[in-house]
Amino acid sequence: MAARLTALVALTLLSYPLGLLLAHPWLLPALNTLPAYILMVERLRAGDRRGAVTGVLAWAAALALFGTVSFALWPSPPESVVMNGRAYREEMFRWICSGVGREGSARLFLPEHLLHLALFVGLCLASASALGILMGAVLMNYMSFYVSSLLRAGVPATTVVLLGWQPWALCRVAAFCILGVVLAEPLLRRLRPYAGARFADGWPWLLAAGVGILADWLLKAFLAPTWGLLLRGYLCR
Repeated sequence: MAARLTALVALTLLSYPLGLLLAHPWLLPALNTLPAYILMVERLRAGDRRGAVTGVLAWAAALALFGTVSFALWPSPPESVVMNGRAYREEMFRWICSGVGREGSARLFLPEHLLHLALFVGLCLASASALGILMGAVLMNYMSFYVSSLLRAGVPATTVVLLGWQPWALCRVAAFCILGVVLAEPLLRRLRPYAGARFADGWPWLLAAGVGILADWLLKAFLAPTWGLLLRGYLCR
């Protein structure tokens, strides 16, 4: 498993310069997704659900790290390549500087989160999680683009490390990774049956994903206003 994870991380790293050089908005998340999806399917067909979850979680961590660093160090901001990158950055910067926006209001952000969750679940069930994981790469990339934009705007690197990736976003990412693995199984088994734990036995993973989603909503509702204030002094002078 260690060799598989090393290869996954290396391929995820390589997907960023390659995707940015090819400069097509859909190619970047597709290149990001391919190594994680191959590993996930291989582990599930081997009856190793835990290994599949571990691989997808490691992939998400690699996306957060390599995406943020790649977007920050690229010669010019790659906003034309990162889908929704510019819009999300502008929304977040506006919220940080004014306190107005979806990020700080549960009444505003919950409908969007529920829509994303429903879309993700539907895509996973319909495509054995191929499209769901692709959607996850798109979401990860525009969040990474926002964090890299803090660096480009002059926010100190230490502050970006501490405040760029919010804890509620990390809970959401982890929950979606777990969901993506478990929801891939029904269609994978139908396409080509394999031995291993039944889909019904995946309820502890689904419970863990549910806890992560609930933590995302609660942490965001309670912490986001303070988080914005902490960044405001660095970004909005």
